[in-house]
Amino acid sequence: MRHIGQLRLRAATYARIRSFFAAREVLEVETPILSAAGNTDPNIQSFATRFGGHVDAGARERWMRTSPEFPMKRLLAAGVGDCYELGRVFRDGEAGGRHNPEFTMLEWYRVGWDEAKLAREVIDLLETLLLEAGRTFDVVETTYRGLFHDTLGVDPLTDPLDRLKAPLADIGIDPEGLERDDWLDLLMTHRIQPGFPRDRVTVVFDYPASQCALARIREDDPPVAKRFEAYVGPYELANGYHELNDAAEQRRRFERDNAKRRERGVAEMPIDENLLAVLGDMPDCAGVALGVERLLMVLSRTDAIADVLAFPFSEA
Repeated sequence: MRHIGQLRLRAATYARIRSFFAAREVLEVETPILSAAGNTDPNIQSFATRFGGHVDAGARERWMRTSPEFPMKRLLAAGVGDCYELGRVFRDGEAGGRHNPEFTMLEWYRVGWDEAKLAREVIDLLETLLLEAGRTFDVVETTYRGLFHDTLGVDPLTDPLDRLKAPLADIGIDPEGLERDDWLDLLMTHRIQPGFPRDRVTVVFDYPASQCALARIREDDPPVAKRFEAYVGPYELANGYHELNDAAEQRRRFERDNAKRRERGVAEMPIDENLLAVLGDMPDCAGVALGVERLLMVLSRTDAIADVLAFPFSEA
């Protein structure tokens, strides 16, 4: 069997993560992998399976989770308090040098915190893990708007679309069906991320309101999402929000997602009514999801996700 050293590194990393949260009195929880509801995000595709037992057990069609977010928020609404989960998640169609359809996600929530305070804890966790691996690094915090301006000389919030497309002119991208946020994502992945120094943690705040997902919106001019992402070198490791707890607004966002799925010819996803029923009871909190394989790639100084897996998807 290959990669025995990687299995040991993974086990040691899990132990350090659990120790980090135990010291901070954050409860480890475990939530379902199969759900009657799915992730409506048009850019994320879910695996489906069918339950063959008695119909009284619930919906036969089940979706494999793309994150533990929805059930964890139900736990928060029930009063569980600060909590985290370290477990497997699944995303269809995501396979390659840096993606595996089955991977491990660390997700945690802090009651009474906003995204800025939670980002600081993400940095603390990364410092703990990287320094123990003998890695030194700088930390740079910026805004989404400032990052695009400083790197590309464009304003991602207000510039016309033609100006945003210009830095990508030499790549030969098929523009069919691409919207403004798609072009912004391409600028990030093709023009900005590759330039991040490998010995730097970059934390980016204040994403466009159109990329709010499940985050609150701050009414700036123009409005921005109370969202951050953390990168180590060119790798996006974590995505966090000051969490929305307005059920009516969240339903509108789920419905907009499904409308976009219809436009793209992608199957709509069943909305999580169990989440919406209790979302208004969820306390003010911030949450973040961190990709463990990306973290292990950083710790191992490798650019291939297969190097940190016992068996990649092609050999599973």
